[in-house]
Parts: sequence; structure tokens; C-alpha cells
Amino acid sequence: MDVAQRAGVSQKTVSRVFNGERYVSADVRARVLEAAEELGYRLNTAARALATGRTRSIGVVTLGTALYGPASLLIGIERAARDAGYALRVVNTLEGDPAGVAGAVDSLLAQGVDGIVVSEPIDEGSVALDVGVPVLVLGAPATFGGARTVAVGVGAESLARAATEHLLELGHATVHHLAGPQRWFAARDRLQGWRTALAAHDREQPAVIEGDWSAASGYAAARTVAAEGGVTAVFAANDDMAIGLVRGLLEAGLRVPEDVSVVGFDDTPVSAYVTPPLTTVRQPFDAVAHEGLRLLVRAIEEPDAEPAPASEPPVELVVRASTAPPPGP
Repeated sequence: MDVAQRAGVSQKTVSRVFNGERYVSADVRARVLEAAEELGYRLNTAARALATGRTRSIGVVTLGTALYGPASLLIGIERAARDAGYALRVVNTLEGDPAGVAGAVDSLLAQGVDGIVVSEPIDEGSVALDVGVPVLVLGAPATFGGARTVAVGVGAESLARAATEHLLELGHATVHHLAGPQRWFAARDRLQGWRTALAAHDREQPAVIEGDWSAASGYAAARTVAAEGGVTAVFAANDDMAIGLVRGLLEAGLRVPEDVSVVGFDDTPVSAYVTPPLTTVRQPFDAVAHEGLRLLVRAIEEPDAEPAPASEPPVELVVRASTAPPPGP
């Protein structure tokens, strides 16, 4: 039995899938690839690359970290690339190594990738590179030139604004912010979202407390919050810091949410199971990755087409038990 018969499609459709042509539905593409795998068919990618001039592969430059956000976004990119019929080649960089991004890009270009995704969350300065293939930059400004560069935001500013406005709508006079390290673009975006929300409601902007994304830094920040007195609401830039903050506040004799409301950011799997369950905002990793890959693949396959605008990622507030109206007088 051949692949076409097994998948219930024509030979022409199989050819279109194997050659990465457009106008094949995701369902049909998946059926053909599944049939090929079941029959032990292995596509000769080298021969296809010689015939088409493309390798059907996308390179990813990403920070080598186990932090929830970057790791989840990488998983989303891998799924989106697979759905689009592309293989993924990943090169990790190290924090504090500005030359690492340039080296990673050079490595991927040497492998003949058709496009590059830069998911580099830390500001390491501009990169002196001129890349000859389309480039997708996720959640950061483009720092180098490319044949075609597309930037897609992850919606961090809008999510931070929603988190802050939730606390204001509960009646809190203002909201304090436990920020992430400011070398991270995501931390800057969340800080800006918090500021925008407070400014829109004409509220005081308290001094920012900066953490390092860890629960330990949130726990340490609780001492500052408790010592200040009168703090009724805190927006933390990620769930880990929020969870550490809650623990530190409880040890300082402050109840959550009766005395202090806390909102996190990410909606990590554990956030629903801590005490109290954490109110947070959910990052749309899959939606961002699929939208970014859609634009990148279009730039690869239709190089003369006008760049398409990116759609805005969804904003989802997950209300649990760590937020409440402020305590009475």
C-alpha cells in the first residue's frame, strides 16, 4: 500500500505535502504525514532541497533556560512549525554573551535553514548581522537586519494592564509592582503595562520592587512590602515571584487576600494549587507561536508578497482566590 492510498488522497496531494506546497489543509497534511510514518516512508530531504532550493527547516535562536515563559514559547514554536510542515533546528544562547546570538544565527544559516525565529528575551544590545533569510522576532525589538523581518509581540503589556486594572476595579487605591529583571524585554513590557493602567486611572505609582523571576526573590520582597505598611495590592511580574511573595506576607502576619491582594503573571500549572489559589494572567504561548510562524512561513514561501499585519494575542485574566476588595478602615 502506498502513502496516497493509506491517507485516502491523490498522488498529487502527497506530492504537494512532501514538497511543502501551500493550499493543503492542516488535516490532509497531518493524514499524509501520519500515513508516511506508518508505512516507514522517509522523505529524502537532501534531494528535495536540491530540487526546490529550500530545506523546509526553520532555525530558532533562544535563551538556554528552564524558566516557564521561554520554555513554553519554545514548545509552542515547535508545535507551530510541525503544523506548518517545517522541521526545527534550535541553538541555545547564554545570558551575558552578546556574541552568542550572532554565533547562533551563523550556525543556523550554515545549516541552510529557510527562516529564523529569534526568541531572545534579554537585551544584549544590537547584533551586527545582515541575515539573508526571513526572520521572525518574538517579544522583542528587531536588533539586526534581514531580507525580511517580522516582529510579533507576546501581549505582555496588555496582560499586565489587565492584571493591574483587575485590582483597581476591586477598589484598591493603587497597586504596587514586583517587577522582573529589567534586562528582560518581558519585564519592561509588564512594567509599562502596570504604569499605563495606573496612569489611565490617575493613580499614584509606588516605587517598583525588582526581583529576579524566582520565588526566593518574591519571598524577599515581602519584607519590603510588609515594612512599608498600607500596601493592599501587588502585581507580580510572574507567578513564581507571586507565590514567594504570598508566603513571605503570611509569615509577616499579613493575610492574602484579606490584607493584601496578589496577582501573578503566566498561569503556570502550579498556580491553581497553591494556598490561596493564585489570580493571574495567562500567556497565550501557542497563539503567539502560531501567528508568528504563519507570518514567517508566508515570508518564506511568498517572498514578493506584502508583509501581513500580526493579529493581537488574546488577553485572559484568571481570577482565583488571591484577590479581593481592600480591607475596610
